[in-house]
Amino acid sequence: MTRSTTDEAAAPPLPSPKERRRLREAKSLSEEQVAAAVGVTRATVRSWETGRTSPRGRKRTLYAKLIAPDPEPAPAPVPAPDPALAPPASAAEPAPAPPASGAEPAPAPPPSAAEPEPVQKPEPNPAPPPAPIPEPESEPAEPGLSPAEAFDALYAHAAPGLVRQTYLLTGRRGLARESVERAFQLAWHRWPEVAVDRDPVGWVRAAAYEYAMSPWHRLRRTHRHPDAPPTEPARRALFEALLELPPAYRRTLLLYDGVGLDLPETAAETEASTPAAAGRLEVARAAVAERFPELAAASSPAEQSELLHDRLGALARAEHVPVPSPARTVRTGSENKARLWTRAAIAFAALLIGATALTLHTAPTHYEPPVPPAERVGGVPPRGGPQKLTPQDLKLQKALREELTHGPERLVPRIP
Repeated sequence: MTRSTTDEAAAPPLPSPKERRRLREAKSLSEEQVAAAVGVTRATVRSWETGRTSPRGRKRTLYAKLIAPDPEPAPAPVPAPDPALAPPASAAEPAPAPPASGAEPAPAPPPSAAEPEPVQKPEPNPAPPPAPIPEPESEPAEPGLSPAEAFDALYAHAAPGLVRQTYLLTGRRGLARESVERAFQLAWHRWPEVAVDRDPVGWVRAAAYEYAMSPWHRLRRTHRHPDAPPTEPARRALFEALLELPPAYRRTLLLYDGVGLDLPETAAETEASTPAAAGRLEVARAAVAERFPELAAASSPAEQSELLHDRLGALARAEHVPVPSPARTVRTGSENKARLWTRAAIAFAALLIGATALTLHTAPTHYEPPVPPAERVGGVPPRGGPQKLTPQDLKLQKALREELTHGPERLVPRIP
């Protein structure tokens, strides 16, 4: 155990899953090449880049060296100028003119009179990528906030926009609100992990999208059919075109053209390769362009993306979606669920221990051979008995039972 702990402490640190994918693609390495170099399968490399698992031991060291960024070349040392090669005084900067005779040199300005150097203010944390719904601007979380206050700030900043995004993804208002609240409950349950993530909003968004796109919601009566589409014709056509797309294509289109992620980030969040994400995006745009001539008439993909961004934002802002619950309610619900699951696990463990103890108490302590099956024994005569009484025998038996026997009749019965 000590050796394992020491090895893990000495292992090289790894960047975040999204950064791992970016570094691999920056070196023009495919998943197959990385898998062959480390000695794993392609699925394992994809699992490392999505954050499901992390490499360990020798594989972790090889993987870290493989995706490590190339060191920047050190600047070449500047040689000292040779006096023989120094430019003449005419070519160099003009030397300050000597003061005139009898004139005193001008005194240097005091330090207080000099212009103060501009104080470099620390740049705030990068804002989340643009969403189709303009989210309220909020200041980055100041250091010293408690976990609950930091969670509440993140919830107030991202929850309304995520509800509208999830509504575009599912077409169901109630499911959109439920998905976002469920994702934030999971984020509060794993707050130590979410708090240090490079993109907490992206973490919650991925969790909300995964819950909203679960196929099990079709079995629920309230979420079996989408809500009524918008009444305005253009928005109604866009709404129906989105819902006709397969879920994976719809999610790719919303992340790239709606939220504003780049192609590698979109591929990483949808757990697909970059070429696959590009193919899904192209097919989704072509399907939507069939209902929008202006989208088909766009001169470039960038113009199509900008046009879709505006249309998706207008559609999401125009629809009335339910307001998410307060942050305190979400945190309390997450804590109650965690407490309930903990108690259920304890009860199940106690039940399992009790059943095991009862089995050990009632189980036999020695070996009992099983009873062999019955076999037919030969040479034994069949079991016999008295013959069946005839009517005459029955009549005699009845007469003997009805009449009292006395005198010589006891010795010689009278037979009729």
